Amino acid sequence: MACLFRRAIAEQVSQVLGLPAEKLIPCIHAIPVHRKQDSPDFQLYVNSLSVDNFDGASHNENAQKLASKLAANSIISEIGTGRGSVTFKINRELLTETILKKIYQDGSLYGMNSELLSNTPKGLTLVEYSSPNIAKKFHVGHLRSTIIGNFIANLKEAVGCKVIRMNYLGDWGLQFGLVGAGFSKYGSDEKLRANPLQHLFEVYVKANAAANKDEDMKSSAQDFMQRLENGHPQALSLWTQFRDLSIEEYTKVYKRLGVQFDEYSGESFYNKKAQDVLKLLKEKGILKTTGDGKGVVDLSEQGDVSTFSTVMRSDGTSLYITRDIAAALDRMEKSNFNEMIYVTDKSQQTHFEHLFKILEILGKVGNCQHVKFGRVQGMQTRKGDVIFLEDVLDEARSRMLQNMANSETSKTTEDPADTAEKIGIAALIVQDLKGPLLSDYHSVIFTLRQLLRYDEVIHKTLKDLQPRYLVSFLMGLGHLVNVAHHSLHVKGSSPDVAHARLLFFNSVRVVLASGMRLLGITPVDKM
Repeated sequence: MACLFRRAIAEQVSQVLGLPAEKLIPCIHAIPVHRKQDSPDFQLYVNSLSVDNFDGASHNENAQKLASKLAANSIISEIGTGRGSVTFKINRELLTETILKKIYQDGSLYGMNSELLSNTPKGLTLVEYSSPNIAKKFHVGHLRSTIIGNFIANLKEAVGCKVIRMNYLGDWGLQFGLVGAGFSKYGSDEKLRANPLQHLFEVYVKANAAANKDEDMKSSAQDFMQRLENGHPQALSLWTQFRDLSIEEYTKVYKRLGVQFDEYSGESFYNKKAQDVLKLLKEKGILKTTGDGKGVVDLSEQGDVSTFSTVMRSDGTSLYITRDIAAALDRMEKSNFNEMIYVTDKSQQTHFEHLFKILEILGKVGNCQHVKFGRVQGMQTRKGDVIFLEDVLDEARSRMLQNMANSETSKTTEDPADTAEKIGIAALIVQDLKGPLLSDYHSVIFTLRQLLRYDEVIHKTLKDLQPRYLVSFLMGLGHLVNVAHHSLHVKGSSPDVAHARLLFFNSVRVVLASGMRLLGITPVDKM
């Protein structure tokens, strides 16, 4: 496996430069398979090394100087130089035997127990993702947070972390007040029973349109939220009903996507605790009151109120960020997590910058991170201009069923609809997460070199939390093995050759399946 070869290179370089091999290993990178001709397997850039005897010379000169002091051996077949780097080619027979044997032994754990990942923290990770607003249908805008968050949770688990998957529902605030107030005017119990979220979505759109024209509807929404915050039985009953219906409907979509959560929470859980946050901010002298009665926290080091975050309305009630502060403090106290990752679109970047800064001011600094992504353009929920995710999933399944029926190479499956569902969802996930595609190649050694890079791809993906690296790797591996499949026939070959080729293809299958599952894709046996 790659770690064996990196260590062999590191130990030889260590003897020349006098640096510990452990410090050299992370500097040795597998060369991506991006050229049709054969190329070295690893490279070491000299500018990544702090070595006194390199001073005063160019990177190319230093690379040549280092290369001249190294020698080929039973593991390293060739040593050369590139632009500012020393390159290494591994003994082809050893490379083939080592990779295939390692994948056979490790199975789906291949690449996850690499020496390159040995220093990865193995603590508790909280991942908050998806987080739709209740009483609204799941639209395609929620897809990105859901699949990216699911991928991050899968990745963290794969490298040995304990993960809590959290769905923090938007179940409070004026948007829900519009639904609550609007239901008394536009709602129908019959339609609610027939198609709960579709009907509540229609109510929301009508109520929002009315609120933009009529102050009475806006006041009604505010009054509803006021009654809800005061625990009015009728308002609380309606809120509970809509929340339960929402979770029930969302769970059906999550099941289709292969996504599950360890915990459902929401803004409502922290409405009262948000008042404790305001009290804490006031006790610490952090909460300041503006001329119009709002509560703000100064975020500038110089005391300049031009940079502040509003955490309290003039009537003393909390805001979204106040409830987020309460949630973060509560999670720190209850779970003592090592890191917490929020997965939302980039429009919330300022919100999380304020949140993390306030936690820092409070002295409650945890390892919190916001993984942001681009928004789906062209949708306005308030106007009803949205594409619902279930419709997209149904269309993807329908098209795949049609393609399977029209394809001469499709295999007979026990449940064609289930197969079409998995392939359709896989296509949606890959389309959303894919990076640049790799080129085609014509050598089995290229496929093995791609497998060689798996742990490094996992390492880079884990560092940046960007799924595109893994998607690009898997698509490249898929292209490579497809080329090999056309030239390496198992059927009709001698037993020894057939066995070797089956081992090769099975190794690729194991890695493809492992990577797909990290992305939240369910592999299929036949298609």
